[in-house]
Amino acid sequence: MAMERTLEATREDFAAVRTGRANPGLYARVLVDYYGSPTPLQQLASFAVQDARTILISPFDVSALREIEIALSSSEVGANPSNDGKVIRIVMPELTQERRQEYVKLIKSKAEDHRVSIRNTRRSAKEAIDKMVDDGDIGEDDGRRAEKDLDELTRSYVDQIDEMAKNKEEELLEV
Repeated sequence: MAMERTLEATREDFAAVRTGRANPGLYARVLVDYYGSPTPLQQLASFAVQDARTILISPFDVSALREIEIALSSSEVGANPSNDGKVIRIVMPELTQERRQEYVKLIKSKAEDHRVSIRNTRRSAKEAIDKMVDDGDIGEDDGRRAEKDLDELTRSYVDQIDEMAKNKEEELLEV
């Protein structure tokens, strides 16, 4: 279902926003140029959280270490990787209050994008219901009932996105 996929995309987007704690999910969308092909970092290395602010990335193929380091440096996460020839260590810097506010704005923007996606899905479903009523496939009462159910479903998904956004904001502003 499209609304469920939107909810999952929201979770992934929110996981990619860092909060000051080490979280391997931050690097879920980092692509590494591996033998000329953009490859997700998760397919090239394993992750371990060493402590609250340190992530260890162990490449499966040590020859890809340099490309992984370049991809991490150019990612939008904002961390500086260092390698010892076998693993890459990322120490997450403390977030400044200004940076936290930027991330809150980013979360609000992503949440709104996902709410719009849910509403677009609702509009498409409503158009399908209206067409079925017009074609005589279902009665008007059934059409109104289906619309009411659709509105409730839409509201529940939008509420879930709002709740995720609220939780992520609280996590970001927690010092």
